Amino acid sequence: MPPTSTIPIPRPEFHTLFFNGSPIPHKFPRIAASWTTTLDSKFSQTMNSNSMKKMKKKEELPVQQLSTPPVSKVETLSSDNLQFDRLQPSDHELVRENRFEFGQFVAREAVLDEEYWTAAWLRAESHWENRTYDRYIDNYKRKFADQEFNAVKRRCKVQTGDNCMCIITVKKEQKNLKHSVIKSVVGTLDLNFRYLLQGETFPGERVKAPIFCTINRTAPNKYGYIANLCVAKSARRHGIASNMMYFAVETAKSNGVTQVYVHVDRNNRPTQLLYQKLGFEMVETANSRLLLEDTYLLRLQT
Repeated sequence: MPPTSTIPIPRPEFHTLFFNGSPIPHKFPRIAASWTTTLDSKFSQTMNSNSMKKMKKKEELPVQQLSTPPVSKVETLSSDNLQFDRLQPSDHELVRENRFEFGQFVAREAVLDEEYWTAAWLRAESHWENRTYDRYIDNYKRKFADQEFNAVKRRCKVQTGDNCMCIITVKKEQKNLKHSVIKSVVGTLDLNFRYLLQGETFPGERVKAPIFCTINRTAPNKYGYIANLCVAKSARRHGIASNMMYFAVETAKSNGVTQVYVHVDRNNRPTQLLYQKLGFEMVETANSRLLLEDTYLLRLQT
């Protein structure tokens, strides 16, 4: 059996664990370790004294601790930090914002985090509207709203090369009476600006597009896509949905878009009629994915 040599190795120390740049309030105990390594006898015999001295010198050198580069942190916003009693910005505070007034309402782009979250909550209520039988419904809504809040904030930061706008409808000020944000936002939708893939004539036509498929970023291939249209129950039948859609289409036109698309459920006849009144027409060609999802793809030529 070859002789063994024990090389002392400094015991590792485990300090406070950091996650996303923030310390987790828990310290792990120090762990003492003694490692044993086996050296070949022939190798130990041929090693001269000079090489042993060099090794000893290396062992005595202080270990330089390299500083680790900062980890890029994905921004995740929590609704716990939002001020739900925050007042809606007045008209003169948003003079630079593109807006569309109709009746007692104003359609414009969301500017406050509280507005984004309220839009996300409206989407959660719309998503779970017909599922009131579940006693955990409020928990589901809150989780859905938090996820959608972070998702829409990321989309609106243009991280994927596509541009996204979260459009909301708010109540107008009346005789200097201000509403809180959560009571003011009554409608929302997303307006996305995208480009067709190489070879596509409408979005999603290439169901099995290759991973590295080319995106044709030219003006004729740029299109608008509207999603997540919903209106608060208490504010329905006031023309909010149709006016938000009109504002979204006009905004798309001002950004050089000539085609605007939207998906609609095949069984949602009222929404289909709304889109048709605005000039949307069904895309005649349908792919297998649309059939499986039971949806229609509608297009408006601007």
